[in-house]
Amino acid sequence: MSQQTSSSFSSISSYLKALSDTPSRLSRRATSVSTTFDETNRVRTRSGQEMKRTLKWYDLIGLGLGGMVGAGVFVTTGRASRLYAGPSVVISYAIAGLCALLSAFCYTEFAVDMPVAGGAFSYIRVTFGEFLAFLTGANLIIDYVLSNAAVARSFTAYLGTAMGLSTNTKLRFTINALPEGFNEIDLVAVAVVLLLTLLICYSTRESSTLNMVLTTLHIIFIVFVIAMGFWRGEWKNFSQPADSTKHAAGFFPYGVSGVFNGAAMVYLSYIGYDAVSTMAEEVRNPVKDIPIGVSGSVVLVTILYCLMAASMSMLLPYDMIDAEAPFSGAFKGGSEGWKWVSNVIGIGASFGILTSLLVAMLGQARYMCVIGRSSVVPTWFAKVHPKTSTPVHASAFLGIFTAAIALFTDLNILLNLVSIGTLFVFCMVANAVIYRRYVSVGTTNPWPTLSFLFCLSFTSIIFTVIWQFAPPGKPKAFVLGACSAIAIGILYLFNLMVPQVRKPEFWGVPFMPWIPSASIYLNIFLLGSLDRPSYVRFGFFSGLAVLVYVLYSVHASFDAEEDGALSQKGVEIMRESAECQDHTMKV
Repeated sequence: MSQQTSSSFSSISSYLKALSDTPSRLSRRATSVSTTFDETNRVRTRSGQEMKRTLKWYDLIGLGLGGMVGAGVFVTTGRASRLYAGPSVVISYAIAGLCALLSAFCYTEFAVDMPVAGGAFSYIRVTFGEFLAFLTGANLIIDYVLSNAAVARSFTAYLGTAMGLSTNTKLRFTINALPEGFNEIDLVAVAVVLLLTLLICYSTRESSTLNMVLTTLHIIFIVFVIAMGFWRGEWKNFSQPADSTKHAAGFFPYGVSGVFNGAAMVYLSYIGYDAVSTMAEEVRNPVKDIPIGVSGSVVLVTILYCLMAASMSMLLPYDMIDAEAPFSGAFKGGSEGWKWVSNVIGIGASFGILTSLLVAMLGQARYMCVIGRSSVVPTWFAKVHPKTSTPVHASAFLGIFTAAIALFTDLNILLNLVSIGTLFVFCMVANAVIYRRYVSVGTTNPWPTLSFLFCLSFTSIIFTVIWQFAPPGKPKAFVLGACSAIAIGILYLFNLMVPQVRKPEFWGVPFMPWIPSASIYLNIFLLGSLDRPSYVRFGFFSGLAVLVYVLYSVHASFDAEEDGALSQKGVEIMRESAECQDHTMKV
């Protein structure tokens, strides 16, 4: 057995033989699904030491606030307002918040039923199989690394503001030999990422305590910024740019499409609640704490975002907003008596960015840990240290990787790629929660559900393409209305004709399948608002992930299955199907 386990990579000839057997291994492993029982028991034991259950609902809300607020307001708001939405960035945040809340419901159902650290990777693995789970997990890891690198570089900008320095000339230096967008070297960002990496390797409990302290300080600064904005700001800035000859006036200077383009940009702001779901394995009472922590943090953060965006829009006309440091920059241009506020905001933003980094780095390490348990990446990443009860290997590797990206990559390049990856993953989870409710593997015909999901997604894509490219007028409005009516009709027929086979025992998404279907529709619509280079980069990284799966992951998981570490569609799946049927009969 041990010989089979190492056979694919024991020698060059063994690997070449494995490559020649790739088609049969793909057919065997790519659609092989895991089970809730497997994820919460046998697969988890591959980490050795278990993670300690030390977190409560208020820890999760604190982690959610810390993870979202710093990245959202202090990284994306200025760029979304200046380039996409103008003053209507307030509505952009509300739309993105609604979309995030719908997705949060989907995450919560999975996390309560399967409280493991794998988050979306585990959710996709138990529904659509190993290949789609790997593609989702790869995009998640890329999202986390790039978003953390973006936030770390933003920390440098706000630290420079707090110190009264010019960021580009004092805290970063330029190497002209490197290409544009990759030539500003940021050593401060690297130092911050590495220090936080040491902390999360040390202890989850202490990391949560530090997060609560920094988040509390940060919320105080946020209340201060909101109060200053509404006190010193002017209502006319919601409709009047500084230079009306070059920029459009009104609350919607870029039109309604600009609002949704802004929503797609600021959706990065909500990636923090996804990190909260990865802490499920360390929560004392998942049934009670996870729904409160995940959904509660999204609602609170959405309210804060809208108030912050409104205060920023009142302080300056949108065409004068600093894209990199919007809030502190709003006070720089004022009289000398107000410049101290810029320094205070720089300090507060620095606290928020630190908490955002801390939470996101906790999340990315746990994703990598669970991906390692599945054997599609080296199991070295799955190891939990016996003394610290943290995934030290995954934390250290991703911390160094993040620091390397933060060293030289421009903020705009990072943000565009992160937004598209986040929307893709959230859309996949919404599909998975519907599939899991209506399909029991081995006993239910999956095609009615798969057909519904395909038709819903296809209608959403048609709606999005027409919205983006069709010229305005009555024909466009008619076709958009027809697409919406078709989507609602498809959803109504599915709900009427296909029965649910699985009822959540503790917590489930309400109004099934309407809420996750709306989440799919909104996520696809926001995906359509992103620019072409974002899709090019997304396609490149997804293609790279597929290449890694074909050349390494499928063979590693095949070996693990041969060794008995992973299961096929066998005894465990039939057991779970029987339990599902028994529970449905009881309900």
